[in-house]
Amino acid sequence: MSQTVDRALSILPLLAEGPADLGQVADRLDVHKSTALRLLRTLHEHGLVYRQSDQRYRLGARLFALAQEAVENLDVREIAHPHLVRLNENIGHTVHLAVHEDGEVLYIDKVDSRYPVRMYSRIGKPVAITVAAVAKLLLADLPDPERRAFTEKLDYPMYTPRSTPSASAFLRELDKVKEQGWATDLGGHEESINCVAAPIRGTDGRVVAAMSVSAPNVVVTADELLTLLPLVRRTAEAISAEYSGKTPTKEPNT
Repeated sequence: MSQTVDRALSILPLLAEGPADLGQVADRLDVHKSTALRLLRTLHEHGLVYRQSDQRYRLGARLFALAQEAVENLDVREIAHPHLVRLNENIGHTVHLAVHEDGEVLYIDKVDSRYPVRMYSRIGKPVAITVAAVAKLLLADLPDPERRAFTEKLDYPMYTPRSTPSASAFLRELDKVKEQGWATDLGGHEESINCVAAPIRGTDGRVVAAMSVSAPNVVVTADELLTLLPLVRRTAEAISAEYSGKTPTKEPNT
């Protein structure tokens, strides 16, 4: 298996030099044409290579999309992190950054609360997609047909009595989030945890990430957390401006 993966990956640098036919690929890998064809077909199925009308192969659009997505996600985390740290120092609560990737919403950064009560979220871990505030923002930004199709494929576990019960209810919530430009999770995943979130937008205005502030209700009530929403939104706007290459704004404060 490892040899097969190694051979398949070795095709990509060859095609980066320009289109190549089956014989050239087989020669570079020092394998039979049937083996090279099998590897190329697998890469083609995943969109990593593309077969042209002249039967030569070139790098596929999916590879460029993956590379662009990786760069954007890395950049947004790097740009956002200092802002998240400053916000955390200012208010003391847990701050998250999340992105939508391959059908999941994942945390890509986290700054822990200064309080003894900690959240068990982890970087790289998927969020509870039907209730998390960051997920609502990222999914609300999808085109309408894609958003509807996506929500219809989800399961709707009732983590708490406040969890989203169905696709129709989730679509109504996403419509509301899209219109107002922010989102909450008030006990939808864990009854004792509340969260407010704001979107981070790219140069085209689309949501590229979402940031949130979360706190247990033993530290602050839901109403008290909601008073921080303007600050959270200003922080997200500052990150968006920097990410988009606009003139930096003054760092938000309370």
